[in-house]
Amino acid sequence: MEYSTFYNQSKQHMTVEDVLQSIESFIAQDPANQYRLSIGTDSHVHKSHTRFITAIHIHRIGKGAWGALRNHTVSRKIMSLKEKISIETWLSQEVAFHFTPEYLAGLGQLLAPYEKEGASLQFEIHLDIGTKGRSKDLIKDMTERIDAMGIDVKIKPDAYAASSYANRYTK
Repeated sequence: MEYSTFYNQSKQHMTVEDVLQSIESFIAQDPANQYRLSIGTDSHVHKSHTRFITAIHIHRIGKGAWGALRNHTVSRKIMSLKEKISIETWLSQEVAFHFTPEYLAGLGQLLAPYEKEGASLQFEIHLDIGTKGRSKDLIKDMTERIDAMGIDVKIKPDAYAASSYANRYTK
């Protein structure tokens, strides 16, 4: 499997540390708000490989967002839906491990003075599966993997980091 650094439309070659710092800076600019920090992965099978895109998305509810993406390429066509969804879930988990309890507590400290005004942070993993279609049989297995990490999990139609943001860049 080939990994790359993170990127977005304005910056290339970001390390995990760069992404974490950018999220912290984004929140520090306007800490009196509600935030949703989401990680999700989507994939697309191409002629000779399968491309996975993992998205990190910080949403200042009602007031904009910042995000970063990372490519992952498997040098074969992955035709098994279960294998593809398992890899998508694993890649999201792998990125989520960088969001340590200490890091998330630090983000919480930025928001703490504004909690009475409604400031909050929600941390989620978005899975590109849903109750409609072939992926419905995988919901229990994949969501249990995320639940075991103690992270909130969202599936379609609420899994926009995977099914919308990451999906846009898989082609």
